[in-house]
Amino acid sequence: MNPDTRAIRVWDLPTRLFHWSLVASFATAFLTSESEKLRDIHVIAGYTLAGLLVFRLLWGFVGGGYSRFAEFLPTPRKVIDYLKSLLNGKPQHYIGHNPAGAVAIFLLLGMGAVASASGWAVYESLGGHFMEELHEVVANGMMALVAIHIAGVIVSSWLHKENLIRAMITGWKHLRNADTAG
Repeated sequence: MNPDTRAIRVWDLPTRLFHWSLVASFATAFLTSESEKLRDIHVIAGYTLAGLLVFRLLWGFVGGGYSRFAEFLPTPRKVIDYLKSLLNGKPQHYIGHNPAGAVAIFLLLGMGAVASASGWAVYESLGGHFMEELHEVVANGMMALVAIHIAGVIVSSWLHKENLIRAMITGWKHLRNADTAG
């Protein structure tokens, strides 16, 4: 490690396992959504996603440190200030989720809940065509938000000169000693 940096544990194991399991279950559900032959895999991936969301909602209240929702609750003021800092070329640095990332997380959790509930309704033949359309629209919206999230991770990694993907794998961030963070 560079002597001008310090390592800090940011993401605990349950949060990291949740994150990558959610990636796998959503990708599987999304990629199998148009195949009647793969419907059982789609349904299992959807139920897995729903179970993961229940876990994350609980972990957001009882988990540790940066995993708690209270740690990264995105108020409108925080989001506006963060976006202004990006536009000014002096982005605010956060050890955990920045306000824009926090908004994405809460949107993904909400959309995941709607996708899971509407998927269950479709599977149980409830709600007819409306429920099918809702399920498809929300899943496509989630995919768009995932793309924005990935772009944000790449840009934030570049702006702050830190590897956020590695941090979500290992749990550790390497911060410059000069960094102050929210």
